[in-house]
Amino acid sequence: MRQYAAQFVREVTARNRLPLDYSVASLRVVDFIIDGLRKSGRNLAAVEQVLFGLGAYAGEVLVRRAGATWVEFDHGQRELFGQQAGVRMPDGRVWNPLGKVVKRFETGERESLRTFYLQLHGRGRTGVPGFERRGGTTDDL
Repeated sequence: MRQYAAQFVREVTARNRLPLDYSVASLRVVDFIIDGLRKSGRNLAAVEQVLFGLGAYAGEVLVRRAGATWVEFDHGQRELFGQQAGVRMPDGRVWNPLGKVVKRFETGERESLRTFYLQLHGRGRTGVPGFERRGGTTDDL
């Protein structure tokens, strides 16, 4: 998936000069692109490849910025998520950025990729000053 995301970014940025730099801020650009695809009136089948590329990109942002790793889903996860791969966060949870992009396309703003990142980011990190759980241990952001 990492290579697919890199190829997608090369192709899209060469044509459109979009700031897809694997930053958290660039996930707003992803949301914007998906919103544009929605407004174009195209159906899911017509934009499936672009959405897959955007999902791979969003997953790669999680890998690079939040310590996630790409994983192949097992049979049950493939059935649940409708995708072959996703990411595992440092806390062990498995997430589906490819499917999240499709949801954004289908339902709109309430499925933001930037918000998705912010909800998942840092859950596996410890030792952050000022954030304590019950019992006095440091909370994961």
